[in-house]
Amino acid sequence: MSDFNSWHNNSIANGTPIMNMNILFKIVVVLIFLLCSKLVAQQSWTLDDCVGYALEHNLQLNDFEYTEMANGETFKQSVRSLLPRINGFSSYDIRFGRSIDPNDNSIVNTDFFSNNYSLETTIDLFQGFQKQNAIKASKLVYKAAQEETLQQKYLLAFRVMQAFYDIRFFEGIVAISIEQLSVSETNYKLIKKQIELGLKAGADLYEAESILFSDKLRVTQSENQLQTAKLKLIQEMNLEKVTDIVTQIALKDSLAWNPDDELLVEPIYSEAKTFIPIIKAQQLRVKAAQKQLAMARGGFYPSISLFGGLGTGYFETNKDSLGMTIPFRRQFRDNTYQYVGISLNVPIINGWSARSSVKQQKIERMRAENNLEVQEQLLYQAIQLLVQENTALQIEYVQSNEKLKSQHIAFTIAQKRYEQGMINAIEL
Repeated sequence: MSDFNSWHNNSIANGTPIMNMNILFKIVVVLIFLLCSKLVAQQSWTLDDCVGYALEHNLQLNDFEYTEMANGETFKQSVRSLLPRINGFSSYDIRFGRSIDPNDNSIVNTDFFSNNYSLETTIDLFQGFQKQNAIKASKLVYKAAQEETLQQKYLLAFRVMQAFYDIRFFEGIVAISIEQLSVSETNYKLIKKQIELGLKAGADLYEAESILFSDKLRVTQSENQLQTAKLKLIQEMNLEKVTDIVTQIALKDSLAWNPDDELLVEPIYSEAKTFIPIIKAQQLRVKAAQKQLAMARGGFYPSISLFGGLGTGYFETNKDSLGMTIPFRRQFRDNTYQYVGISLNVPIINGWSARSSVKQQKIERMRAENNLEVQEQLLYQAIQLLVQENTALQIEYVQSNEKLKSQHIAFTIAQKRYEQGMINAIEL
């Protein structure tokens, strides 16, 4: 016991246990990190889980949301533009030599200084309905930005769904490849045993081995395709520090499908136009362009504004009966004045800027209308293609089931013929 205590004390003095504890602590931390990473990677994801996570963590959506926020603030500011404008003004002047006294407009030859203070408010009574149209236009643009953000969420959801079902597809391909490999391994073992019994030639073993290697390569290629599909889904979801993902089909994801269902382009297109966000966004932008055109036409009309203000000042030349400059506080009170007025601005010639603005807005309106037609055309073409693919896949599905049945029978017959030595491994 005394030997152990002396060794323990020497070890503490030399720092050995402390070093070992640090190493042990680091090992434990690494193991915990790896375990947590493995648990995250092995989490089972349904399609709804994948879409929900992607919508919450995708960075590209932020840019569209920022645009939506900016347009929302523009709309709010256009409403606030109806409020009166209030401005304060102050000045400090030093004059030298011969000048005009701002107090009584007399000529003086002495140096002096003065202060002026004023507060003015202005409200626009009429501007050709420009502000009202600007409010309506900015509101429509804001709603269009919201629809465009929703459109990007739809597109992201479809990309996630495509990647999700790609994983399910390649998982099926891997399962088929493994099953084929199992058949090749069984045939290889059978040929090897038949060669040992003298029932087969040695060349047959090389053929079976070649097929076996080809099937192993096919399994590797299928697994690589599966990993690529998983990586695409991980990237679309913006999963960090994850290299693998496990997917599962929820009960509500398993949709009943009837191969006799017929899809028609026109009804689908008519329904899609009522809710597809990009179509609604372009429709809103057409209306916004019309309001912007009306706003530009308002530049031809006169504008009327009401204004009023309050002011005062301090002048060093303002003196009392004793020749002393009146104090600042007294002048600030006595020099106070008020004013109110109305202004009329009639545009006559401004370098044809108003007419040019109207022409530009007409072009923007035609551009918005053309963009709407382009989006409607793209939607119609996409629906046409999807309906055609659906029809083709329905036919292929029915024919594939029939082919599967016949191939199963043919393979069973060929395997029996192979076991009897009537065909070789390549033919099988």
